[in-house]
Amino acid sequence: MKKIFGVKKDKEPPPSIQDASDRINKRGDTVDEKIKKLDAELTRYREQIKKTRPGPAQEAVKARAMRVLKQKRMYEGQRDMLYNQTFNLDQVSFAAEGLKDAQQTMTVLKSANKELKGMMKTVKIQDIDNMQDEMMDLMDVSTEIQESLGRSYNVPEDIDEEELMGELDALESDMGMETESDGMPTYLQPDREHDVEAELNLPPAPSGHAAMPPGRHDAQAEDELGLPAVPRASIRG
Repeated sequence: MKKIFGVKKDKEPPPSIQDASDRINKRGDTVDEKIKKLDAELTRYREQIKKTRPGPAQEAVKARAMRVLKQKRMYEGQRDMLYNQTFNLDQVSFAAEGLKDAQQTMTVLKSANKELKGMMKTVKIQDIDNMQDEMMDLMDVSTEIQESLGRSYNVPEDIDEEELMGELDALESDMGMETESDGMPTYLQPDREHDVEAELNLPPAPSGHAAMPPGRHDAQAEDELGLPAVPRASIRG
């Protein structure tokens, strides 16, 4: 049966957009090479026309130049057509790539949406609110503990603020009366010292060396405070 009807051949896959674009670009490169050769030939003919005198020779060169120019125009038309085809293929390729990107984006979004739904099942708003309430209660308890530990002992709590400020003002006034501008207490001032001596009937303090009684020329020498001076010999010994 296979010999009679033959074997069905597998169809070849259609060429991709990139394959078609590459093939057209190769054809366009070939056409560009032909156009460059024709341009070089036309340049040579132009130089010959300038150098030859008007006549049959010049007319022959012009005829050949016209023929080459027609070929160039034909190749330029083919090149423009190939460029248009390449442009169309590029547009189709761009659209296809955009659709592939959109399809891939949709696949990723669906997967992420499914994952988010699974996560939302484990996280509940009520659980978060309850946790926040518990945290606030714990913070309040911590504040109460800190205040309790920082409480002072043996300090009366019923002190009037105005009464306390009055006592501070009175204390400041007393301190101002006891001290002068230099800050020396009144009991250390010179005038106050004589007043204290007068009140206690104390003898005046000795000043300088004490007077030696008459008839005591051989008395022991005294120092500047009126005390017996120590002999130098005893100090050396």
